[in-house]
Amino acid sequence: MNAEFVNPFLQALQNVLSMMAQMELKPGKAQLKKDEYARGDVSGVIGMVGPQIKGSFSISFEENLACEIMNKMLGELPNSINEDVCDMVGEITNMVTGGAKKTLGEKGYDFDMATPIVVSGKDHTISHKSEGSKLIMPFNHVAGKAYIEICFDKIK
Repeated sequence: MNAEFVNPFLQALQNVLSMMAQMELKPGKAQLKKDEYARGDVSGVIGMVGPQIKGSFSISFEENLACEIMNKMLGELPNSINEDVCDMVGEITNMVTGGAKKTLGEKGYDFDMATPIVVSGKDHTISHKSEGSKLIMPFNHVAGKAYIEICFDKIK
């Protein structure tokens, strides 16, 4: 997968969490993902389609990290994943994809974004509807881990 295409998503996540929650996440090592199991406890998934691109993006948070982001953003510290946390994950998914879309648009890539879907629960799955390879990138924070997944059919 092309780093020129992936990096805007990674940077957008760091920008969104730095700006909205004053949190810094440390990126880990990207790798190919072979299964559909989410590594986190709550995930936002969004589809993207355009003339050069068809694919999907997801971001998963471990429960403690999702609750801490909620605390930093809204001053509310839930003790578990609830409807408000799920709404927040959907908004973060939208903001990250929107940030990446802006950066990629400046490089000539154009795509439309679907409405994010949020899934939660231990061992939930993320089904990317694209034929391409799935890239997973972990991020670390003292409150827990986050994982970005990117999967595309084609990038022309």
